[in-house]
Amino acid sequence: MRSRTLWLFGAGLLSLAGAVFAAETQGFAEVSPVGVNRNPVRLMRPPVAPLSAMALLGKDIFYDASLSSSGSLSCASCHSPDHAYGPPNDGPVMLGGANLSRQGARAVPSLTYLDRQPNFSIGPDKGDDDNIIDLAQMAALGQQTVRKTKIAGGTGASANIVPQGGLFWDGRADTLQDQALFPLLDPNEMDGGSAEIVADKLRRAHYANRFVELFGAGVLKNQRLLIAEAMFAVARYQVEEPSFHPYTSKYDYWLEGKARLSESELRGLQLFNDPDKANCAGCHTSAPTRDGLPPMFTDHQYEALGAPRNAALVGNKDPGDFDLGVCGPHRTDIPEQTQYCGMFLTPTLRNTATRHAFFHNGVFKSLEEVLDFYNFRDTNPEKVFPHTADGTVRKYDDLPAKYHANVDVTDPPFDRHPGDKPAMTEQDEADIIAFLKTLTDGHKLEN
Repeated sequence: MRSRTLWLFGAGLLSLAGAVFAAETQGFAEVSPVGVNRNPVRLMRPPVAPLSAMALLGKDIFYDASLSSSGSLSCASCHSPDHAYGPPNDGPVMLGGANLSRQGARAVPSLTYLDRQPNFSIGPDKGDDDNIIDLAQMAALGQQTVRKTKIAGGTGASANIVPQGGLFWDGRADTLQDQALFPLLDPNEMDGGSAEIVADKLRRAHYANRFVELFGAGVLKNQRLLIAEAMFAVARYQVEEPSFHPYTSKYDYWLEGKARLSESELRGLQLFNDPDKANCAGCHTSAPTRDGLPPMFTDHQYEALGAPRNAALVGNKDPGDFDLGVCGPHRTDIPEQTQYCGMFLTPTLRNTATRHAFFHNGVFKSLEEVLDFYNFRDTNPEKVFPHTADGTVRKYDDLPAKYHANVDVTDPPFDRHPGDKPAMTEQDEADIIAFLKTLTDGHKLEN
């Protein structure tokens, strides 16, 4: 139940879901010689309607820089609508704090398509099963279960008992309103100071009377309620504003038979879905759901990929300081589940070509670097990891050695070994990148 989309329920469209085209996960990518999808599907998109009063209030808050200690940083500063609600610059992280000189801890994720993100859990979606099993119990069960390899087009990996869902790189928030509050108070980001300070600013904001209109005069006197309603309003803005989930990429239109992919883009799609090549679709699912929802290009699960340490981050100057993702330091409820240390959320690849910082620590600056990492991490690690003074490759140097066993070495192309032939050629990588660029929203259809 929790993996269903908010907007599907909200619009009352569930009854229509069974009537739309049921896209199969296999065979949809069959194409004609001229690049047109010969098996077009009908995609279910969120309904478009005027923003509610609550969402309009949320919009005002989203763009209100006065809520930050610097007076110049709003939600939209780091989640720019002109950059798919991701960072507007090419730094590994954003700068915040009172003087805009403090580094954020992690690369800024996009806010697009979060309305379909399930809650954090461990293990497969239990659907309507009401038997409650806590995270620790599920994690213990997962330790006894053999993890299945993720193969593009396969379904076995969906049963893996691993962390999935949630917001941020570590899934520590389940709702958009909870997520909105973290950066507002984070001293490295908007640096709101305290709940008292934020509430006082909300009472003096130009939109303060909107709170009274929506919730009554008493809301301004109740600090906790005022902030809760403000964050809920921001969440409603993200749910209702169409630009947070437009599904207007060239690939969306290609799925519907309205656009043609070039030869390079088509090869890239095939390589993306090929288990013997890039196998990207093993985690970044490229097929529409069976009830016609556009593909999200993520399975919402967590992986430890062993990305290189980013020397550009101030926090990394301490060699004993590590970001362990699900194990902390920002997430604090399951640090004892050490089998998940080093795991970070698999992000959507929608609009990935608009970004200039990749992975949780922003260590990669281009899609070329990312593809090189996937291609050479295990066959030629010297190409992607730093070296010690004696020339030894420092593989997985951003993760303590005691957690190296958590790193994925089974899902292709990470199942290779030193000396093996890399999964992709240079041309393969270029074609995959050409395909990834078709995932950018705002594609203009030809007449």
